[in-house]
Amino acid sequence: MINLSHINKYYRQGKQRFHALKDININVDEGEFVAIMGESGSGKSTLINIIGFLDEKFEGLYEFNGENVGKLSRSTFSKIRNQNVGFVFQNFKLINNQTVKDNVALPLLYAGKTMKEAEPAIEKVLAEVGLADFKDQFPKNLSGGQQQRVSIARALISRPKFLIADEPTGALDSHTSAEIIDLFKELNAAGMTVIMVTHDPKVGQATNRIIRILDGKKVSDEEVAHAL
Repeated sequence: MINLSHINKYYRQGKQRFHALKDININVDEGEFVAIMGESGSGKSTLINIIGFLDEKFEGLYEFNGENVGKLSRSTFSKIRNQNVGFVFQNFKLINNQTVKDNVALPLLYAGKTMKEAEPAIEKVLAEVGLADFKDQFPKNLSGGQQQRVSIARALISRPKFLIADEPTGALDSHTSAEIIDLFKELNAAGMTVIMVTHDPKVGQATNRIIRILDGKKVSDEEVAHAL
């Protein structure tokens, strides 16, 4: 599904040219649960921005379902992002003065659906994340774990091809983190491709494959052995 070949990314800092990603080669198949790990400044966020169609300025080949992403127009590039990837963030990025239902509905409303048309999908996805009875609550009245579940529901509502979860447990305690990771496992078992960015070894070990990034380079790509 995702094929990165010889990806390089450069930034300008004044007169300096900074080499952020160095000859990255990665494949992610449909249905995988992958962790991208690295310390702060390693390049993992830059990599995720490219994979998630947030950054179109890079060198190398990015093929998504066999299509060369680099040759797409800007409007088509945005359309592919909106239709194919759901984002989950460390700080949830919820709108506190809107209900859970309103927050989850946003991607569908942006796509032109009415709230009435979106209602069945909202109810379905909230049930999937264990929040069937919370649609009229406000995020500020929910726990951190519940807020992250709302964020996951919003990412799922458009039925994307894959999820990018950027440090999704970073703001949560260990018990709640484990619950959120279990939810990602359930979603993956149901067929959702999940790419998770983390610096936490425990979170990485919960996935099926770990790609490690250091100083802009891929230094390892290994399957995770799980105890039976």
